[in-house]
Amino acid sequence: MATAALPSPTEAHDTFPINGTDYIEFYVGNAKQSSLFYQHVMGFQLVGYRGPETGVRNQASYLLQQDKIRFVLTSPLTPDGDMADHVRRHGDGVRDLAFWVDDARDAYVKAIERGARSVRAPEVIADENGEVVIAAIATYGDTIHSIVERRNYRGLFLPGFVPVQSNYTAVSTGLKYVDHCVGNVELGRMNYWVEYYSRVLGFFNLLSFDDKQISTEYSALMSKVMSNGNGRIKFPINEPAAGKKKSQVEEYLDFYGGPGVQHIAIATDDIVKTVGDLKQRGLEFLSIPAAYYDTVLARVGKIDEELAPLAALGILVDHDDEGYLLQVFSKPVQDRPTLFVEIIQRKGAKSFGAGNFKALFESLEREQALRGNL
Repeated sequence: MATAALPSPTEAHDTFPINGTDYIEFYVGNAKQSSLFYQHVMGFQLVGYRGPETGVRNQASYLLQQDKIRFVLTSPLTPDGDMADHVRRHGDGVRDLAFWVDDARDAYVKAIERGARSVRAPEVIADENGEVVIAAIATYGDTIHSIVERRNYRGLFLPGFVPVQSNYTAVSTGLKYVDHCVGNVELGRMNYWVEYYSRVLGFFNLLSFDDKQISTEYSALMSKVMSNGNGRIKFPINEPAAGKKKSQVEEYLDFYGGPGVQHIAIATDDIVKTVGDLKQRGLEFLSIPAAYYDTVLARVGKIDEELAPLAALGILVDHDDEGYLLQVFSKPVQDRPTLFVEIIQRKGAKSFGAGNFKALFESLEREQALRGNL
């Protein structure tokens, strides 16, 4: 049964307005090779670069874009420093979930006043295309939120990046925008970060799930979804719960070396075509038992899609009072069982697939068992 949303506030109480996700930056061991994966498999276009050839001596960054999504893949070029330490500890993972704002200075001051830890005071970076104001605050683990103001900038992305064009022309897989980003935190820390997002950023608790709703025979977790006022930023936060065996959150924390971003959910307007393209290009998805599809329509009601293609691709279906959604989850996109991606298509529903939790987590547990981590 889908879990209903908690009552939303009658008015937004955001500490500062957020227009949306500006970019997501990953720290990775080899950005050049990672960029090829996101181009060839995920359908992103390589559009920008920053590195030694542009005057940056200690790192290389590749800017990839698809519709409204911007990914930055960054690698250290020396074995020392914070970036190298991040990659050594966590492997490939998300460092920065950046906010696009109208006034970065004002946003930073307000966040610090409410208890945020500063990572970067507001700084103006400029080139011939204008200027960007950027600041940053900390969140769970080694993850940060950059606060980006670009109203006076006409360039590609950020000063320091130069346009590039790959010899390979990537074909879009139909990915549109970031729907939500899920964080995993330690046992007992979920409510701390829920309170943090409420106090520092003015987010509200959109949905809550306890270990009775998110459990299998072997493992369980708890989750709360935080959202800003306009709904463009949604951060589910998970913590493990007691179970017979190790949960997916515990496995993540062990291999990532602490809290971090577990998965990025990306929206599409045609999930069957998108997932079909991604599978053909080599992205691996969790397998769903055929029996799931015997009863799914009785649970969610009428849908526009034919069931057979959904079953063939392992696409899950859930519903709430406002419609239904279709979703599917990849296997980890690197060797450590940490970060993965979700592909989601919303047909009115604003929830997160609570009715699919059991089937999804049983699939995750099968993968854990194969790795010897259950």
